[in-house]
Amino acid sequence: MKKFFKLVAFAVLVLTVSRCSTDVDIYADYKDITVVFGVADVASDTTWVKITKAFVGPGNALVIAQNPDSSNYAEKLHAQLIGYKTSSDELPPIVLDTMTIHNKQRAYYIVGDKGDTVFHPFYGPDQLMYYAVGQLKSDYSYRLQIDNNSKIISGESPLIGNFSITAPVNRVSFPTNPILPDPTVGWTSVKNGKRYEVTMTFHYKELIPGSIDTAYKSISWYVGSKKSAGLNGGEELEISYSGSNFFTLLQDKLEPIPFVQRWAGLVDIEIAAGSQVLDTYLSVNSSSSSLLEEVPVYSNMDGAIGIFAARHNILKSFRMATNSETELVNNYDLGFQLSQ
Repeated sequence: MKKFFKLVAFAVLVLTVSRCSTDVDIYADYKDITVVFGVADVASDTTWVKITKAFVGPGNALVIAQNPDSSNYAEKLHAQLIGYKTSSDELPPIVLDTMTIHNKQRAYYIVGDKGDTVFHPFYGPDQLMYYAVGQLKSDYSYRLQIDNNSKIISGESPLIGNFSITAPVNRVSFPTNPILPDPTVGWTSVKNGKRYEVTMTFHYKELIPGSIDTAYKSISWYVGSKKSAGLNGGEELEISYSGSNFFTLLQDKLEPIPFVQRWAGLVDIEIAAGSQVLDTYLSVNSSSSSLLEEVPVYSNMDGAIGIFAARHNILKSFRMATNSETELVNNYDLGFQLSQ
């Protein structure tokens, strides 16, 4: 859920600000432009979609954006998800309802020639979201269809099914010997999956001196991304990682508490697969090396700006290899004890 709303915030920022200059022509005719962002996942029983509108007004557009009325439509739009294989093989539509998400994290942004500080350029902490309840079927494509005052907006995407991690097999290792090759995380690509991002989460227990309660904590490590050559699935993919970088991460993230006791737990390996549309969107909107280069806008929505795409995450937990756990205990002054 948190990852999705980070993507939503990024999408609204790019898709709206890219069309809203801080110097606005107040005499220009207003045009209703719908902004849509949705990512479907077969593992979720709820599909979330952000539907807003572009806006225009006098003054700084980032200030205007803090008003919910600037982005939200006055009335709920009729939106639905329609699963299909062919024109004659369609599932009953799933109608989207609305919900307000509360306590959305806010952040500071610096804008303006004078370095003005604007508090959260998009409204919050409450965010209006559209959602559809129902498990989606991985062997169907889905069309998001929105009726905006008889203007039909649509975008579609095939879904991404389940896939499996092929390496490591038993335990996850973090070798630091430069003679040894870097270990890898391996998997088989899935149909309609294009972009794969790998993350490891190291779980551990911590007992602070003077406390009787053991705390369960974790540290996440983004390993990297990989793209498949095609979309048919069945490709053997892998990404390598450095054991030394893992231990450096622990040293950077763990607080040096005198006489603390810690015990290594499981290591989760999570792979997020994104569809071709999601990969293209992220690639197009990745940061440019030039401040003078205008960020292009990518959309697969007919009648609107934005994307409707698919993703799917898999996760598998491993115990740390014995030699790696021993090295963590003996070679790093982080308070780790051998697990019992």
